Amino acid sequence: MTPGPADPSDQRPELAGLRIADPPAQWEALGFAVEASRLELGGIQIELGGAGRGITGWTLRHVPSIAELDGLATTTTEAPSPQRHRHPNGCVGIDHLVVTTPDFDRTAQALVEVGMSLRRIRDAGSFRQGFRRLGPAILELVEARGAPPGPASFWGLVVVCEDLEALSGRISPHLGPIRAAVQPGRKIATLAASAGLSPQVAFMDPDPKR
Repeated sequence: MTPGPADPSDQRPELAGLRIADPPAQWEALGFAVEASRLELGGIQIELGGAGRGITGWTLRHVPSIAELDGLATTTTEAPSPQRHRHPNGCVGIDHLVVTTPDFDRTAQALVEVGMSLRRIRDAGSFRQGFRRLGPAILELVEARGAPPGPASFWGLVVVCEDLEALSGRISPHLGPIRAAVQPGRKIATLAASAGLSPQVAFMDPDPKR
């Protein structure tokens, strides 16, 4: 018997795209291949330009059609992922996307309501972190205790780069020191504000387990 099409209910939510309010030239200067104000990172489509600052919205796959999620501007799609490729700077994907919230429980519940319940919650003492894999990247929800009441917001992203040493040489002096990451066996380096990008960005070497 020939198997039928996959049941859409079995498809897990995925991060399909991000909108970032930076001029494309600023990302090109860091060695990213940009075409028509867009670039691809590990199957995730990044749209550059537009009004605002930082990450201004995301596109999700395999979730109900919604316009916002606890204040996060949201679009949905069922289009397939774009073809993956390696950028001239050696970057190949997004390790994780960071979202902050003044009300961890409220945002976590909003994620549950669209099928994106957190799979792991870590109590760091002064705040909580929640994690959920969304296809090619991990969503990291961070509790911003002491922040004024308000919606959740996009904070930044960590990009996977095959060779951090080579990247440092290429974009110096905009990359901070390479240091051990929280994830065992991995390294990370933070992009300085002098690079001109509006979201917080860091670079991490690939996960040896993937």
